[in-house]
Amino acid sequence: MNDAAPAPTPAPEPRRRARVRAPELIGKGGWLNTGGKELTLADLRGRVVILDFWTFCCINCLHVLDELRELEEKHRDTVVIIGVHSPKFVHEAEHAAVVDAVERYEVHHPVLDDPELATWKQYAVRAWPTLVVIDPEGYVVAQHAGEGHAHAIARLVEELEAEHGAKGTLRRGDGPYVAPEPVATDLRFPGKALVLPSGNLLVSDSTRHQLVELEADGETVVRRIGSGERGFGPDAFSEPQGLALLPDGRVVVADTVNHALRVLDPETGAVETVAGTGRQWWQGSPTSGPALEVDLSSPWDVAWWQGRVWIAMAGVHQLWTWDPESGTVGVAAGTTNEGLVDGPAAEAWFAQPSGLAAAGDRLWIADSETSALRYVEPAEGGYAVRSAVGTGLFDFGHRDGDAAQALLQHPLGVTALPDGSVAVCDTYNHALRRYDPATGQVSTLATDLREPSAAVLVGEDIVVVESARHRLTRLRLPEEAVRVDAVAHRTQRAATEVAPGTLRLDVVFQAPAGQKLDTRYGPSTRLLVSSTPPELLAEGEGAGSDLFRDLVLNPAVTEGVLHVSAMAASCDDDPANEYPACHVHQQDWGVPVVVTAAGAARLPLVLAGMDA
Repeated sequence: MNDAAPAPTPAPEPRRRARVRAPELIGKGGWLNTGGKELTLADLRGRVVILDFWTFCCINCLHVLDELRELEEKHRDTVVIIGVHSPKFVHEAEHAAVVDAVERYEVHHPVLDDPELATWKQYAVRAWPTLVVIDPEGYVVAQHAGEGHAHAIARLVEELEAEHGAKGTLRRGDGPYVAPEPVATDLRFPGKALVLPSGNLLVSDSTRHQLVELEADGETVVRRIGSGERGFGPDAFSEPQGLALLPDGRVVVADTVNHALRVLDPETGAVETVAGTGRQWWQGSPTSGPALEVDLSSPWDVAWWQGRVWIAMAGVHQLWTWDPESGTVGVAAGTTNEGLVDGPAAEAWFAQPSGLAAAGDRLWIADSETSALRYVEPAEGGYAVRSAVGTGLFDFGHRDGDAAQALLQHPLGVTALPDGSVAVCDTYNHALRRYDPATGQVSTLATDLREPSAAVLVGEDIVVVESARHRLTRLRLPEEAVRVDAVAHRTQRAATEVAPGTLRLDVVFQAPAGQKLDTRYGPSTRLLVSSTPPELLAEGEGAGSDLFRDLVLNPAVTEGVLHVSAMAASCDDDPANEYPACHVHQQDWGVPVVVTAAGAARLPLVLAGMDA
């Protein structure tokens, strides 16, 4: 018998990683949620740092904020998450707007306001959202674009904790987050509103996770519905937004972050779930079926039209419907590709549809990321999608006149007016705009509204939800429009210089540790490529299963945007596990490019991992 102690099991060798020194964090807007302290990477040495490059207009960025909440709580003594706010729209470069967004979306970690995209450029980021992991010694060890990476980052964090704990380079303790002082108001970043049969107003008080009933004056609180705590029970919501009155007097609620539809009985105050599972929809999930068995994705607004509830499914750039009679949901329009493409409903592209208004044979849509006003109407064989104002993802501003050249900036709400025209809550222009289908003209009805997100008609007045002023504002519909100096913008992201001829597109994806690509049901990756204008690509557009492709650029087109959508599915790599956990990683990129002789012949886009 051997009484010697057994030899300890050797610790697994840490995976070899590329070691790239992390650039310093700089941003002209300064720091939020730090109690006024300026942070440097040296201050964070010894901690695992996760940089979250986000912008508050981006629904995918909001999804990632929610994905990170559990990791942030579980590893709060070793991990510091830093939000790097990198704006797309001009309004998002305003410091006060970033301050509002940090509170609105309950961001409980430090945020660097980087209005000039200085840190974005230092880290060669190409898309919102992007996550960068920095180890306790200050080296970049991973980059992830898009959604669905929380499990991979959690695994990486555990590896880094073990590795640097053994080396003595891990420092535990409280992080640099300092909560701001709460502000008392009756509403806090309200989203949408409607008029109840009683004449009172119902408002989605999004940041407080409640519905609030106000008297007809729009100010006096009658009651609050919901506990006020984020949740998915009979007395809880999570950032509710859209509201619509059903024919029976009940109210359907877009419970946005719960990825669900709820129904409120105004008489009893009872709330029930009628669609969604509480889980977010991912590529490959069912797109129709029993409403309580199908996942949804960030429903932002709802409207009763053509005998069904239509849903602005912002999270997947589609319109869905819920049929209360059959208890089913299904896709009604959109492909999940992000952009502005009109035509038959099944072929149309949207970009974060966020506002709906039914008016006769048209359903009006505020398509926020394309800064567009669009509509659905019946057509031969079903429905068709048309655009009234707006041209695409990268052009926005404040310009009135003929609709073909008019500009909006990230509208979130739309309201049908009695004369057949449409009022648009032009959110990032802080304005109420009007589109008249009879004349094809766009005008401005009111300015000096603060992030208007919805409006409802009350008699001869229009009541606007001023989300960033935490109130409802009553306006008399003017007989004459306001004159506004025209302003046009394009996204300030610098274009990527590419060489003429053949461009090698590489989407970099490395399966997380302990996982492998899921090939049980065929190819586990998908790549979809298109361009604006379409003539930019002579060859290479379309769908395929490889994450690389040779694109041939048209020599007659010198600039444009490459639209790239990539997906990869990975599963736990343990033969003994009969039911391995599987995960979907996905991202859409819109990459502005300029063709120049000195440009690159390769375009790498990192979905997960590091580009060698």
